[in-house]
Amino acid sequence: MTAETFARSFAHAFAMQDADAITALLADNGELLSLTGQLAEGQKAAQSVLAAEFEGIFARARLVTGKGHIRPLGTGRALLRQRFVVTGALDANGSEMNRFGAILIAVLAAEASQWRALHLSFVALP
Repeated sequence: MTAETFARSFAHAFAMQDADAITALLADNGELLSLTGQLAEGQKAAQSVLAAEFEGIFARARLVTGKGHIRPLGTGRALLRQRFVVTGALDANGSEMNRFGAILIAVLAAEASQWRALHLSFVALP
């Protein structure tokens, strides 16, 4: 995986509600700030947060990809910014919520043959 394909891999894993696949995008000691505002430090904590979200609010959610940008930060480092529209999220009563904008911001580092996130923030836009 390259820095250019990172956002696509994230969106695909999110659409499949695959917490393990998203966790694999993180560095071993990477951090995740999730759409529900939870901060997870390390892959194990991130997997737990994502699995819970995919069993609840994001059980049927999908992402529509918007504008994105990658900014190199030197050799083997990059900052990724990718906009999405989240559809199919569920409220506490199980009803579908209105779609909303979100942004994925990731600090990426090249590790061996793939890029992984040192920090990944996925937050709703106002």
